[in-house]
Amino acid sequence: MVNKFVNSVWLWLLLTSLAFAQLPDFTEMVKNNGDAVVNISTTQKAPDMQMDSDQQQIPQDIPPELEDFFRHFFQGPGRGYVPKETNSLGSGFIISKDGYILTNHHVVNNASEIVVKLKDRRELLAKLVGSDESTDVALLKVDAKDLPVVQIGSPEQLQVGEWVLAIGTPFGFEQSVTAGIVSAKGRSLPDGNYVPFIQTDVAINPGNSGGPLFSMRGQVVGINSQIYSRSGGYMGLSFAIPIDVAMNVAEQIKLKGKVSRGWLGVQIQDVTRQLAESFGMDRPHGALVAKVIPGGPAEKAGLQVGDIIVEFDGHIIETSGELPPIVGMTPVDEKAALKIIRQGDKEELSVKVGLLPAQAVQLSQGSMPETMVNRLGLAVADLTEDQRQQLQVEKYGVLVQKVGKGIALDAGIQPGDVILRVQNAPVKDVADFNKIVAKLPVDKSIAMLIQRNGSPVFLAFKIDK
Repeated sequence: MVNKFVNSVWLWLLLTSLAFAQLPDFTEMVKNNGDAVVNISTTQKAPDMQMDSDQQQIPQDIPPELEDFFRHFFQGPGRGYVPKETNSLGSGFIISKDGYILTNHHVVNNASEIVVKLKDRRELLAKLVGSDESTDVALLKVDAKDLPVVQIGSPEQLQVGEWVLAIGTPFGFEQSVTAGIVSAKGRSLPDGNYVPFIQTDVAINPGNSGGPLFSMRGQVVGINSQIYSRSGGYMGLSFAIPIDVAMNVAEQIKLKGKVSRGWLGVQIQDVTRQLAESFGMDRPHGALVAKVIPGGPAEKAGLQVGDIIVEFDGHIIETSGELPPIVGMTPVDEKAALKIIRQGDKEELSVKVGLLPAQAVQLSQGSMPETMVNRLGLAVADLTEDQRQQLQVEKYGVLVQKVGKGIALDAGIQPGDVILRVQNAPVKDVADFNKIVAKLPVDKSIAMLIQRNGSPVFLAFKIDK
């Protein structure tokens, strides 16, 4: 009995030792790279005038020694007062010995002063060389030489499930180290169309922004940028900007003082199972073209609404979110090969990548008297010329006035939508729309192109009987 117990203990100890032996040791990585990670503190100027929602305004031209008196007189202590200066903390890392530093755009945005604190306790004033809001990348420069630098890695070599490590200043705690694994790659977030984020479960909190994400090879593979949270703190979802995207932005800022992005001139969406069926595809994949911008590179290349882009310049496109970052990093005026699916057939096109315009056009919608309800349960109306201009609808389309219970409601069609096409057939007017709808087949997925709040989107539905 004793021997069995001893053997069991030894077996447990052996298994425990093997389990611990397989866990990564980050000590050497931190020793080798910690010196190149910096703490970034910024000062932002607040407006000179402060006013509570129910208080009078503080005069601007009073003597400084009387400011506190007037502040208490008009507002009272703690009643909506905003200090003249606010401070924030973030992280960054040194990429060159002569003082270039990478961080997030949101860490230094609107900063009147930027102070970089090194691990050896030195504090240096930094100059903002430039920043890019779209990718949330900023490049700083300090006046120093022979600084420690990080080694830049390749996000393409990063594997899902691989261990990664972050160093930063969460909540002001300098040189804090956290670790986890890569949860996913190529994530597309609502506010990051040109960034294929690296998702991790590394603990990231306020103050970590702008800090490096290291692979087990001791190389920086990303910049910690965002978290998804219901509480404001870490909840297991962290997102980093791939370092190749960040370095591309930094090089453009250094050379040209601004960032230029490739532009295709299309609006796209994911291909759902029903849409794939309606377009004759064996499975959902690619980026479905919902709109082709007039005069843009895509139109010149012959791309059409309803085309599905499955490959761009050698890059396989599985989801629509994968396309914008690839196009954005393609040099302007460079030709790229496109592989598309058009009405079930595979085709190849060549497109000359254009320059991304500075601002997207915001569209609005109007109203019209409604007409009769058709078999989809929709009441639609023709658009006047004034409404076409207001909604920026070019040639075709009818306005949805009411949506009854049934097929259209289940598909997600809403009042105010403009129906542009049904199963690749452009909708000229109400009469044309009703003719098309009357001939739609039963028990087959149908694709409908609508415009909602200025943006085109494909929806799919099926008529049961």
